[in-house]
Parts: sequence; structure tokens; C-alpha cells
Amino acid sequence: MISVENLYHDYTGKEQYAVNDVSFNIKKGEVFGFLGPSGAGKSTTQNIMTGLLKLQKGEVLYESNSITKMKSEFYNNIGVSFEFHNLYTKLTGYENLKYFAGLFDVPTADPMELLDMVGLRADANKRVANYSKGMMQRIVFARSLINNPKILYLDEPTSGLDPTTASQIRQLIKRKKEEGCTIFLTTHNMFAADDLCDRVAFLNEGKIVAMDTPRNLKMKHGEKSVVVEFAGEKGIKKSVFFLDNEEDKKQLNKIILNKEVQTIHSQEATLEQTFIKLTGRGLI
Repeated sequence: MISVENLYHDYTGKEQYAVNDVSFNIKKGEVFGFLGPSGAGKSTTQNIMTGLLKLQKGEVLYESNSITKMKSEFYNNIGVSFEFHNLYTKLTGYENLKYFAGLFDVPTADPMELLDMVGLRADANKRVANYSKGMMQRIVFARSLINNPKILYLDEPTSGLDPTTASQIRQLIKRKKEEGCTIFLTTHNMFAADDLCDRVAFLNEGKIVAMDTPRNLKMKHGEKSVVVEFAGEKGIKKSVFFLDNEEDKKQLNKIILNKEVQTIHSQEATLEQTFIKLTGRGLI
């Protein structure tokens, strides 16, 4: 459905690329995660894909049609939720959604239903200036759904939210996927990415360094290990054994043969650990 081909972007004019030869495809109905630390090029890529930044080099195609040839109707089919809000703070939450609904040429969702969906019905008539950061984040997410979009661009949709509200937003994203929405998620929150994404791309210094399903990336690049509690000379001991290490395997087999095992649990690498292994840096 969406194809990004050999994308470059240079803010300096000195061939210092914020986005450097980036290519990927997104299937219809897929949640595609674009993951990396701040400054990696995530937002630049998203801004090019949504037409907010002019395409310099490369191509962005929507069902084989170039972003450079898209007309205003294109924006009737996409929803965008940025990490940093651009709301009218003197208007209420309800008035904001009502205003933005009026900008589209397609049937729109009921603003009050959207506010209810993100837990803001009780604050519908409160000025946005009096909203907390988390409330603003939720109304920006609600606004991205106002035109019933076929494609959603979500930039850190759970940033600044408490765990319960973040979980609710993730459930809403899953619901939109079930309804057939194609979702492009930019984030450095690896937990959210692991929970939501069908595939992810790791972006570092403007380049994609890996791309696959979260599970495949963790299985391919993570260290396979088990955590074992076993009976030792001085009571119960707990150790981690790496299954690719021959000495560890010998020790583990000995413990099992001697029937000393109390508990044993597999230990899977996290997506964040995998990112650090591949890039040599963290996500902050």
C-alpha cells in the first residue's frame, strides 16, 4: 500500500543527511513501527510521507501514486497524531474536534464519541489551556480519528500518559488495525512497539539498520538463555545459563541429570536490548 524508496533528506545543503537512503514497504492493515532514539530521522521521514516536508530525493508512493502528485483529497484519508500538540487552547476539547471535523470533505466521527473513547467526555467543555499534557496527548489522538482515516500516522502516541491510559490508547490502536486501518508508528518506546507492531524498522543516524517482525529480531539477535533455580550445597541457587555457550550447557545438563532443578524459565531478549546490540546505543 505504501512504498518508500531510497529516501534522503538534508537540512543543511551539505549532504549531511537526516534521512539516508531509507526504503521500506507497508502492507494494507499493517502496524509498521519506525523505531529509534530522538534525532534518528523518524519525524523527518513521517513529515515527508505526510507532505509536511518537501520530497528532496527518493520516492513515496501510495498505491503506486507519488506523494508529489497527491491532491487535497489525500488528506481526507489520513490521520496524524504528533507528540507535540497544535491545538487551539482557547477552545474547549469539544470545540477543537468540531473545528477540525469541519476541515474535511468526508463524513466525520462524532466529537463526543471520540472524547468518550479517550476518557475525556467529562472534560469536553473545558478549555484546552487547562488540560494536562496527558489530556492534550489524548485529544490529539482523538483528533487523528475524526475523519475515519484509512492510514494513521502516530508519533509517540502514549508519551506522557500514565500506564492505565497508555494501555487504553494501545487498545484503541489495535481496534483501528482490526478495522483495516494501516498504521505508521514512530516511537522510542520499545514496549509499545513490541505490543502493537506487525513489523518494525530500527533507525539509527538516518539509516535503517534492521527490519523484521519484533519476534524475529529478538530471536535472531538476542541471546537465548534460561533462568534456573536449583538445589545447591547452601540451599536454593539461581543462575542464568546461555544456551549458545557450551560450558553453560554442560553445567545445565548436569543440574538436570542430578534432578536438582526447582524452576526453569526461558528468558527472551527485549526489543530494546536487541536495538542496543545492533546499534551500540540506547534510545535516549
